[in-house]
This record gives sequence, C-alpha cells and structure tokens, in this order.
Amino acid sequence: MTRPGAPDPIAVYTASHAGAGAIVVAAPAKLNLFLEILRKRPDGFHELESLMVAVDLFDTLEVRADPSGMIALSCDAPGVPTDGSNLVVKAAEALRALAGRADLGAAIRLTKRIPTQAGLAGGSSDAALALVALNRIWKLALTRDELAVIAASIGSDVAFFLAPPAGWCVGRGEVVTPEPVGKPLDFVVVCPPVGLATADVYRRLTVPTSPVGGGAVRAAVRAGDPVAVGRALFNRLEEPAFALSPVVEQVRERLAGVSPCGARMSGSGSAVFAACRDRAEAGRVAAAYRRAEPDQGSRVYVVRSVAPDPA
Repeated sequence: MTRPGAPDPIAVYTASHAGAGAIVVAAPAKLNLFLEILRKRPDGFHELESLMVAVDLFDTLEVRADPSGMIALSCDAPGVPTDGSNLVVKAAEALRALAGRADLGAAIRLTKRIPTQAGLAGGSSDAALALVALNRIWKLALTRDELAVIAASIGSDVAFFLAPPAGWCVGRGEVVTPEPVGKPLDFVVVCPPVGLATADVYRRLTVPTSPVGGGAVRAAVRAGDPVAVGRALFNRLEEPAFALSPVVEQVRERLAGVSPCGARMSGSGSAVFAACRDRAEAGRVAAAYRRAEPDQGSRVYVVRSVAPDPA
C-alpha cells in the first residue's frame, strides 16, 4: 500500500545520488543517556524508558534499484550476515511486502564503521536508513509514520532513527517521542575489544521495584547543559552487563577517572561513553584515556549529537 501525494518530511543525515536509481545514506550510532526497565511484559520483552541521542559515528549504505526483483546485501565487514537474518534485508522485504510489489528489487552495499555488539544500535540504524532510501528509490511516498510501523516490526530501536536527533523511547523502545536538544552535545565513546549479546544481558537483569525517573536527564538535554546531562546519566543494564564482562566495568571506571561530566554504558553494552562540556574537552578526555590505557585494544571515538536534515 502506498499513500498518495507528497510524503511527510523524513529525516536523513547525509544523502547523495550514486547514479540513476541509486542513493547513498548515512546511518548514525546512538547513545542511551538514560535507560530504565519498568517491568517484564507478557510477550517476553521488557517495558522500558530510554532517552536516546544520535551521534556522528556512521555506517553508510549505497542502495540501488534492481529491476530483477532480487534483494541483495553485501557488506565490507567480516562476520556480518548478509542473508535474511540481517535487519537491512528484513527491512527491505517488509517494505516491499507492504507495497505489494513483488517486482521491487534492490542491491544494497553496507560499509560498517559502528562496532557490533556494542549497544550503539548500528544494525537498527542501518535498517531504518534502508527504509528511507528504498522509500525514495522505489518511489513509494510513504510517510514517516508509515515507515515507523514497519520499523517497529523489525526491531525495538529501529523507529528511533526515523525521528532523531534525540527521542524519549518507551514500550520495548519502539514508541518514540522526539526530544529537543538545546545545543549539540559532545561525547567520547570507548568500545572495548569484547562484545555483549543483548539477550544475555537481559537474562541477568533484575527488574527494579522502584524504577528511576528520567525527568532530570530530559530537562538537561533540552537545556543543552552537558554538566547536568553528565550528572543525570543512568543505565539499569550496567549491573548485569558488568557481571557478564568485568572489563566493561573497568573501562567505564577508567573513563570516568579522566574527569568528564559523567560516564555510563550505552544500551546493553559493551560500549561506554563520557559526556563532555564541549568538543575541546572531549578531545582532552579521549587523549587522557588513550594515555592511561595505551595497550588495551579499545576503539576510542570523539562524537557529537547530530541533527538530520529533512528529506
């Protein structure tokens, strides 16, 4: 099914044409500035509240229409599946099914820069931006809300990437309210040389009897106050993640020890991040961390919250 007329503006970060019937889009990582678990749901998922922000660490997708009707994904990163288990392929197949057009095909080339099993939602972001790109090249004219329905069926974090730069996410994460950001926020992200599987972390989770509220961090982000953001950072999944991988806790402690505004783990890990006062401080924090742990094998990124342009 398609919607007649012009679509609602759909946000993209960068987009360029790569010849006839092709487009290149950038898929950002996200950080969880707040993540609380409210309860276990009857469907097996957890009811949560989270404040997520998109940052300028990007994968890229080159998406090209294929008149043969085949959907094919290639990726430069070893170990990343390119079959129907990849969220990008699931997104393409779901969008084609909704359109009711078996003739629609695509060749998608994915370049990975966002680390996997890090709590940065690279796979979810890739899927969301694939929906945006395919909506364009297939000329479906679906709105953001229509794409969000598909996104929610693919994965909990996918819908967020249709409405950033920041969002208050509830349900299992798929219900997103855009959150204003007072000014761009600067972070240092450290990805240790270990990954964590989301399912393993949740299996070790103890649901709190008195959940923490996210009002303080939402107010800090709206005000664009990085010091207040640092004080209000929270992630309920840290305890089970640290139990699974003590090295992640060590990285968080070391990062906090080089005096940022605050440091937490993102999502279900294994990446940790520090909120910084500005870009200059982020550079200093990253350099101090590298000096403190020169042989640890972690990847260190200086990133900033990023607002997309309407497409």
